[in-house]
Amino acid sequence: QVQLVESGGGSVEAGGSLTLSCAASAATYCMGWFRQVPGKGREGVARITRAGDRLHADSLKDRFTIYQDVSKNTVYLQMNSLKPEDTGMYYCAADRDPPCKVMPGTSRYSGQGTQVTVSS
Repeated sequence: QVQLVESGGGSVEAGGSLTLSCAASAATYCMGWFRQVPGKGREGVARITRAGDRLHADSLKDRFTIYQDVSKNTVYLQMNSLKPEDTGMYYCAADRDPPCKVMPGTSRYSGQGTQVTVSS
């Protein structure tokens, strides 16, 4: 079992930045984030494998960056130039073994979510 603890959500004005963090209770094969935006389905945001292979959603890669501290089993999501349409619940997710299912939003483990609200 892997517990994921998220932090860093909050409210920000459009154009602002936020950094989300997620700490895992054990080493994993991959970690990342997906989001649930009002009126839309689950959307993969970004994922990173323990080896450092990163994948960002095409629509977000110019503004969002995922990175990690392997020694702490922690991943971070730097979100810049935030837009009101980025408002939603952001969930940390992880898989202990391949394949990585963070982007489809079907990982074996996920956190409780952290709310991001971007005002115009």
